[in-house]
Amino acid sequence: MTHPYSDLPAPAFWRTAVSERNPLETSDLWSPKNALLPSDSVVTFGSCFAQHISRALRKNGFSWLDCEPGPNFASEKLRSRFNYGVFSARTGNIYSAKALLQWVKWSLGHELVPSEVWERDGRFFDPFRPAIEPNGFASPDEVQASRNQTLKAFRKALTDSDLFVFTLGLTESWENAQRGFTYATCPGTNAGTFDPQAHVFRNYSYTDVHSHLQEALNLMRDVNPSVRILLTVSPVPLTATAAGKHVVVSTTYSKSVLRAVAGAVSDSWGAVDYFPSYEIITAPSFRGMFYDPNMRTVSGRGVDFVMSHFMSGISEHSSGDVSKDGGTSTPPAPVEKVAASASVPEAEAELDDIKCEEEILEAFARK
Repeated sequence: MTHPYSDLPAPAFWRTAVSERNPLETSDLWSPKNALLPSDSVVTFGSCFAQHISRALRKNGFSWLDCEPGPNFASEKLRSRFNYGVFSARTGNIYSAKALLQWVKWSLGHELVPSEVWERDGRFFDPFRPAIEPNGFASPDEVQASRNQTLKAFRKALTDSDLFVFTLGLTESWENAQRGFTYATCPGTNAGTFDPQAHVFRNYSYTDVHSHLQEALNLMRDVNPSVRILLTVSPVPLTATAAGKHVVVSTTYSKSVLRAVAGAVSDSWGAVDYFPSYEIITAPSFRGMFYDPNMRTVSGRGVDFVMSHFMSGISEHSSGDVSKDGGTSTPPAPVEKVAASASVPEAEAELDDIKCEEEILEAFARK
Protein backbone atom coordinates (compact mmCIF):
# COMPACT_ATOMS: atom_id res chain seq x y z
CA MET A 1 0.00 0.00 0.00
CA THR A 2 1.44 3.35 -1.00
CA HIS A 3 1.02 6.73 0.67
CA PRO A 4 2.35 10.28 0.04
CA TYR A 5 5.69 9.51 1.71
CA SER A 6 6.42 6.32 -0.22
CA ASP A 7 8.27 7.83 -3.17
CA LEU A 8 9.66 11.06 -1.77
CA PRO A 9 13.30 11.84 -2.65
CA ALA A 10 16.15 11.82 -0.14
CA PRO A 11 16.03 15.60 0.59
CA ALA A 12 12.52 15.16 2.05
CA PHE A 13 13.79 13.10 5.00
CA TRP A 14 15.98 14.36 7.83
CA ARG A 15 18.00 11.13 8.05
CA THR A 16 19.02 10.98 4.40
CA ALA A 17 19.24 14.74 3.89
CA VAL A 18 20.96 15.70 7.15
CA SER A 19 21.92 13.01 9.69
CA GLU A 20 23.81 10.81 7.27
CA ARG A 21 25.56 13.63 5.42
CA ASN A 22 28.53 15.84 6.07
CA PRO A 23 26.88 19.26 6.58
CA LEU A 24 29.27 20.81 4.08
CA GLU A 25 27.92 18.40 1.46
CA THR A 26 24.32 19.51 1.95
CA SER A 27 22.65 20.06 -1.40
CA ASP A 28 19.29 20.64 -3.06
CA LEU A 29 18.37 23.44 -0.68
CA TRP A 30 17.12 25.70 -3.45
CA SER A 31 15.66 25.28 -6.90
CA PRO A 32 14.78 28.67 -8.39
CA LYS A 33 11.26 29.20 -9.71
CA ASN A 34 12.51 31.18 -12.69
CA ALA A 35 15.74 31.28 -14.67
CA LEU A 36 18.12 34.17 -14.15
CA LEU A 37 20.08 35.03 -17.27
CA PRO A 38 23.39 36.89 -17.23
CA SER A 39 21.70 39.58 -19.32
CA ASP A 40 18.91 40.15 -16.75
CA SER A 41 19.16 43.39 -14.80
CA VAL A 42 19.26 42.64 -11.08
CA VAL A 43 18.88 45.14 -8.24
CA THR A 44 19.55 44.45 -4.56
CA PHE A 45 18.27 46.15 -1.42
CA GLY A 46 17.63 45.30 2.22
CA SER A 47 19.62 44.54 5.34
CA CYS A 48 23.37 44.11 5.57
CA PHE A 49 23.38 40.55 4.24
CA ALA A 50 21.91 41.69 0.89
CA GLN A 51 25.29 43.15 0.00
CA HIS A 52 26.77 39.66 -0.32
CA ILE A 53 24.26 38.75 -3.02
CA SER A 54 25.12 41.74 -5.18
CA ARG A 55 28.83 40.95 -4.91
CA ALA A 56 28.27 37.32 -5.83
CA LEU A 57 26.26 38.31 -8.88
CA ARG A 58 28.90 40.74 -10.08
CA LYS A 59 31.73 38.26 -9.54
CA ASN A 60 29.91 35.62 -11.56
CA GLY A 61 29.15 37.77 -14.58
CA PHE A 62 25.56 38.79 -13.94
CA SER A 63 24.16 42.23 -14.70
CA TRP A 64 23.84 43.99 -11.36
CA LEU A 65 22.20 47.37 -11.95
CA ASP A 66 23.79 50.35 -10.20
CA CYS A 67 21.24 53.14 -10.53
CA GLU A 68 23.25 55.68 -8.53
CA PRO A 69 26.94 55.24 -9.32
CA GLY A 70 29.51 57.34 -7.54
CA PRO A 71 31.60 60.04 -9.22
CA ASN A 72 34.11 58.79 -11.76
CA PHE A 73 36.99 60.70 -10.20
CA ALA A 74 36.62 58.87 -6.85
CA SER A 75 38.35 55.56 -6.17
CA GLU A 76 36.28 52.44 -5.59
CA LYS A 77 37.26 52.50 -1.90
CA LEU A 78 36.15 56.12 -1.53
CA ARG A 79 32.87 55.48 -3.32
CA SER A 80 32.20 52.55 -0.99
CA ARG A 81 32.95 54.72 2.05
CA PHE A 82 30.22 57.09 0.93
CA ASN A 83 27.84 54.18 0.25
CA TYR A 84 27.93 54.17 -3.54
CA GLY A 85 27.71 50.71 -5.10
CA VAL A 86 26.56 49.12 -1.84
CA PHE A 87 22.96 48.74 -2.95
CA SER A 88 21.46 49.52 -6.34
CA ALA A 89 20.64 53.01 -5.09
CA ARG A 90 22.15 54.94 -2.21
CA THR A 91 19.40 54.00 0.24
CA GLY A 92 21.56 52.54 2.96
CA ASN A 93 20.14 49.53 4.77
CA ILE A 94 16.41 48.95 4.39
CA TYR A 95 15.76 46.64 7.31
CA SER A 96 11.97 46.22 7.34
CA ALA A 97 9.11 45.68 4.91
CA LYS A 98 7.60 48.93 6.21
CA ALA A 99 10.76 50.82 5.21
CA LEU A 100 10.70 49.19 1.77
CA LEU A 101 7.08 50.26 1.33
CA GLN A 102 8.05 53.83 2.22
CA TRP A 103 10.79 53.94 -0.38
CA VAL A 104 8.45 52.54 -3.02
CA LYS A 105 5.68 55.02 -2.24
CA TRP A 106 8.01 58.02 -2.04
CA SER A 107 9.85 57.19 -5.25
CA LEU A 108 6.59 56.68 -7.18
CA GLY A 109 4.96 59.83 -5.79
CA HIS A 110 2.26 58.02 -3.80
CA GLU A 111 3.25 59.81 -0.59
CA LEU A 112 5.00 63.05 0.23
CA VAL A 113 8.56 62.59 1.44
CA PRO A 114 9.06 63.86 5.01
CA SER A 115 11.23 66.95 5.31
CA GLU A 116 12.75 65.87 8.63
CA VAL A 117 16.53 66.24 8.98
CA TRP A 118 18.72 65.24 11.92
CA GLU A 119 21.62 67.30 13.27
CA ARG A 120 24.78 66.41 15.17
CA ASP A 121 27.68 68.75 15.94
CA GLY A 122 26.69 71.19 13.21
CA ARG A 123 26.38 68.52 10.53
CA PHE A 124 23.13 67.22 9.06
CA PHE A 125 21.91 63.67 8.48
CA ASP A 126 19.08 61.95 6.62
CA PRO A 127 16.85 60.04 9.12
CA PHE A 128 16.17 57.45 6.42
CA ARG A 129 19.84 57.06 5.39
CA PRO A 130 21.76 58.28 8.46
CA ALA A 131 25.08 56.61 7.62
CA ILE A 132 25.47 57.27 3.89
CA GLU A 133 27.61 60.38 4.49
CA PRO A 134 30.13 59.44 7.20
CA ASN A 135 30.50 63.03 8.39
CA GLY A 136 27.02 64.25 7.52
CA PHE A 137 25.94 66.97 5.10
CA ALA A 138 26.77 70.67 5.31
CA SER A 139 23.13 71.81 5.32
CA PRO A 140 19.53 70.54 5.39
CA ASP A 141 19.23 71.54 1.73
CA GLU A 142 22.07 69.17 0.85
CA VAL A 143 20.26 66.37 2.70
CA GLN A 144 17.08 67.00 0.72
CA ALA A 145 18.90 67.25 -2.61
CA SER A 146 20.78 64.00 -2.01
CA ARG A 147 17.60 62.23 -0.89
CA ASN A 148 15.77 63.36 -4.03
CA GLN A 149 18.59 62.00 -6.17
CA THR A 150 18.37 58.63 -4.43
CA LEU A 151 14.59 58.55 -4.86
CA LYS A 152 15.05 58.99 -8.61
CA ALA A 153 17.60 56.21 -8.62
CA PHE A 154 15.33 53.95 -6.59
CA ARG A 155 12.49 54.57 -9.03
CA LYS A 156 14.83 53.57 -11.85
CA ALA A 157 15.63 50.38 -9.95
CA LEU A 158 11.90 49.63 -9.78
CA THR A 159 11.16 50.32 -13.43
CA ASP A 160 14.30 48.96 -15.10
CA SER A 161 15.00 45.73 -13.21
CA ASP A 162 14.22 42.18 -14.25
CA LEU A 163 14.86 40.83 -10.76
CA PHE A 164 14.41 42.75 -7.50
CA VAL A 165 16.27 41.09 -4.61
CA PHE A 166 15.21 42.12 -1.11
CA THR A 167 16.63 40.84 2.18
CA LEU A 168 14.35 41.18 5.20
CA GLY A 169 16.27 41.98 8.36
CA LEU A 170 14.19 43.27 11.28
CA THR A 171 10.69 43.53 12.72
CA GLU A 172 11.71 46.12 15.32
CA SER A 173 11.60 49.75 14.26
CA TRP A 174 11.14 53.31 15.48
CA GLU A 175 8.40 55.44 13.98
CA ASN A 176 7.38 59.07 13.98
CA ALA A 177 4.45 59.10 16.42
CA GLN A 178 2.51 61.76 14.52
CA ARG A 179 3.01 60.76 10.89
CA GLY A 180 3.72 57.05 11.19
CA PHE A 181 6.80 56.82 8.96
CA THR A 182 9.64 54.61 10.10
CA TYR A 183 13.27 55.60 10.59
CA ALA A 184 16.34 53.64 9.52
CA THR A 185 17.65 53.64 13.10
CA CYS A 186 16.49 54.90 16.48
CA PRO A 187 16.68 58.71 16.68
CA GLY A 188 19.57 59.79 18.85
CA THR A 189 21.85 56.87 17.97
CA ASN A 190 23.45 57.79 14.63
CA ALA A 191 22.32 61.41 14.92
CA GLY A 192 19.32 63.51 15.92
CA THR A 193 17.66 63.64 19.34
CA PHE A 194 15.37 61.03 20.83
CA ASP A 195 12.01 62.39 22.02
CA PRO A 196 9.71 59.87 23.77
CA GLN A 197 6.72 62.00 22.76
CA ALA A 198 7.67 62.13 19.08
CA HIS A 199 9.22 58.69 18.59
CA VAL A 200 7.47 55.37 19.21
CA PHE A 201 8.82 51.81 19.19
CA ARG A 202 7.16 49.24 16.96
CA ASN A 203 7.69 45.51 16.76
CA TYR A 204 5.79 44.51 13.65
CA SER A 205 3.58 41.44 13.72
CA TYR A 206 3.21 38.81 11.02
CA THR A 207 0.08 40.63 9.80
CA ASP A 208 1.94 43.95 9.69
CA VAL A 209 4.93 42.61 7.76
CA HIS A 210 2.77 40.62 5.36
CA SER A 211 0.62 43.69 4.64
CA HIS A 212 3.63 46.00 4.16
CA LEU A 213 5.39 43.57 1.83
CA GLN A 214 2.30 42.74 -0.23
CA GLU A 215 1.53 46.42 -0.75
CA ALA A 216 5.11 47.19 -1.75
CA LEU A 217 5.20 44.34 -4.26
CA ASN A 218 1.85 45.32 -5.76
CA LEU A 219 3.08 48.87 -6.32
CA MET A 220 6.32 47.60 -7.83
CA ARG A 221 4.47 45.32 -10.22
CA ASP A 222 2.15 48.18 -11.21
CA VAL A 223 5.09 50.11 -12.71
CA ASN A 224 7.03 47.03 -13.86
CA PRO A 225 4.60 44.14 -14.49
CA SER A 226 7.34 41.72 -15.58
CA VAL A 227 9.69 42.20 -12.63
CA ARG A 228 10.46 39.13 -10.56
CA ILE A 229 11.19 39.33 -6.85
CA LEU A 230 13.62 37.23 -4.84
CA LEU A 231 13.20 37.38 -1.06
CA THR A 232 15.76 36.35 1.52
CA VAL A 233 15.93 36.65 5.31
CA SER A 234 19.13 37.80 6.96
CA PRO A 235 20.68 35.15 9.25
CA VAL A 236 22.34 37.89 11.34
CA PRO A 237 20.81 38.16 14.85
CA LEU A 238 19.69 41.49 16.29
CA THR A 239 22.42 43.74 17.64
CA ALA A 240 20.07 44.97 20.35
CA THR A 241 16.37 44.83 21.18
CA ALA A 242 14.00 47.43 22.61
CA ALA A 243 11.16 44.92 23.08
CA GLY A 244 11.88 44.29 26.77
CA LYS A 245 12.98 40.71 26.18
CA HIS A 246 16.28 38.87 25.98
CA VAL A 247 17.95 39.55 22.64
CA VAL A 248 17.86 35.82 21.81
CA VAL A 249 14.09 35.74 22.29
CA SER A 250 13.61 38.92 20.25
CA THR A 251 15.84 37.59 17.49
CA THR A 252 13.84 34.37 17.30
CA TYR A 253 10.58 36.31 17.10
CA SER A 254 11.87 38.67 14.44
CA LYS A 255 13.40 36.05 12.18
CA SER A 256 10.43 33.70 12.58
CA VAL A 257 7.99 36.39 11.48
CA LEU A 258 10.14 37.45 8.53
CA ARG A 259 10.73 33.86 7.41
CA ALA A 260 7.02 33.02 7.67
CA VAL A 261 6.02 36.09 5.66
CA ALA A 262 8.67 35.46 2.99
CA GLY A 263 7.48 31.88 2.63
CA ALA A 264 3.79 32.81 2.47
CA VAL A 265 4.34 35.50 -0.15
CA SER A 266 6.61 33.25 -2.22
CA ASP A 267 4.06 30.43 -2.10
CA SER A 268 1.20 32.68 -3.23
CA TRP A 269 2.98 34.76 -5.91
CA GLY A 270 4.29 33.15 -9.07
CA ALA A 271 6.69 36.05 -9.60
CA VAL A 272 8.16 35.82 -6.08
CA ASP A 273 10.82 33.31 -5.02
CA TYR A 274 12.56 32.68 -1.70
CA PHE A 275 16.24 31.84 -1.27
CA PRO A 276 17.11 30.10 2.07
CA SER A 277 20.20 32.04 3.16
CA TYR A 278 18.72 32.10 6.67
CA GLU A 279 18.40 28.32 6.86
CA ILE A 280 21.84 27.68 5.40
CA ILE A 281 23.48 29.59 8.26
CA THR A 282 21.15 28.88 11.19
CA ALA A 283 19.98 25.26 10.68
CA PRO A 284 21.05 22.92 13.53
CA SER A 285 22.79 20.67 11.02
CA PHE A 286 25.43 23.39 10.51
CA ARG A 287 26.15 23.57 14.26
CA GLY A 288 26.74 27.33 14.25
CA MET A 289 29.99 26.79 12.33
CA PHE A 290 29.40 29.75 10.04
CA TYR A 291 29.24 32.39 12.76
CA ASP A 292 32.19 34.39 14.03
CA PRO A 293 33.18 33.96 17.72
CA ASN A 294 30.64 36.66 18.68
CA MET A 295 27.93 34.25 17.41
CA ARG A 296 26.30 37.09 15.48
CA THR A 297 28.25 38.07 12.39
CA VAL A 298 28.57 35.52 9.60
CA SER A 299 32.12 34.47 8.78
CA GLY A 300 33.67 34.70 5.35
CA ARG A 301 33.43 30.93 4.99
CA GLY A 302 29.72 31.13 5.82
CA VAL A 303 29.12 33.85 3.27
CA ASP A 304 30.92 31.84 0.59
CA PHE A 305 28.95 28.71 1.48
CA VAL A 306 25.63 30.57 1.14
CA MET A 307 26.64 32.23 -2.10
CA SER A 308 27.87 28.94 -3.59
CA HIS A 309 24.38 27.49 -3.08
CA PHE A 310 22.87 30.62 -4.58
CA MET A 311 25.03 30.56 -7.69
CA SER A 312 24.75 26.79 -8.11
CA GLY A 313 20.97 27.00 -8.05
CA ILE A 314 21.01 29.72 -10.68
CA SER A 315 23.53 27.85 -12.82
CA GLU A 316 21.56 24.61 -12.82
CA HIS A 317 18.24 26.33 -13.54
CA SER A 318 19.62 28.67 -16.23
CA SER A 319 21.47 26.02 -18.24
CA GLY A 320 20.12 25.94 -21.78
CA ASP A 321 17.41 28.53 -21.16
CA VAL A 322 16.32 30.87 -23.89
CA SER A 323 17.51 34.45 -23.68
CA LYS A 324 15.42 37.57 -24.12
CA ASP A 325 16.27 37.91 -27.80
CA GLY A 326 15.28 34.31 -28.54
CA GLY A 327 18.79 32.85 -28.67
CA THR A 328 20.30 30.36 -26.32
CA SER A 329 21.94 31.99 -23.33
CA THR A 330 25.37 31.09 -22.06
CA PRO A 331 24.92 29.77 -18.54
CA PRO A 332 27.25 30.97 -15.81
CA ALA A 333 30.10 28.68 -14.91
CA PRO A 334 29.35 26.04 -12.26
CA VAL A 335 30.23 27.09 -8.74
CA GLU A 336 31.94 24.65 -6.43
CA LYS A 337 30.76 24.22 -2.84
CA VAL A 338 33.06 25.54 -0.13
CA ALA A 339 35.11 22.76 1.44
CA ALA A 340 35.72 22.47 5.17
CA SER A 341 39.37 23.46 4.78
CA ALA A 342 38.81 26.19 2.23
CA SER A 343 40.65 29.46 2.68
CA VAL A 344 38.49 32.52 2.05
CA PRO A 345 40.67 35.57 2.71
CA GLU A 346 38.88 37.57 0.03
CA ALA A 347 35.50 37.00 1.62
CA GLU A 348 36.89 37.84 5.05
CA ALA A 349 38.29 41.11 3.72
CA GLU A 350 34.97 42.00 2.15
CA LEU A 351 33.16 41.51 5.45
CA ASP A 352 35.05 44.49 6.82
CA ASP A 353 33.40 46.64 4.17
CA ILE A 354 29.80 45.55 4.80
CA LYS A 355 27.60 48.50 5.77
CA CYS A 356 25.35 47.82 8.78
CA GLU A 357 23.74 50.87 10.35
CA GLU A 358 22.17 48.76 13.11
CA GLU A 359 25.59 47.88 14.51
CA ILE A 360 25.97 51.33 16.07
CA LEU A 361 23.62 50.08 18.80
CA GLU A 362 26.45 47.88 20.09
CA ALA A 363 28.16 51.03 21.36
CA PHE A 364 25.36 51.56 23.88
CA ALA A 365 25.70 48.17 25.61
CA ARG A 366 26.59 48.39 29.30
CA LYS A 367 29.93 46.89 30.23
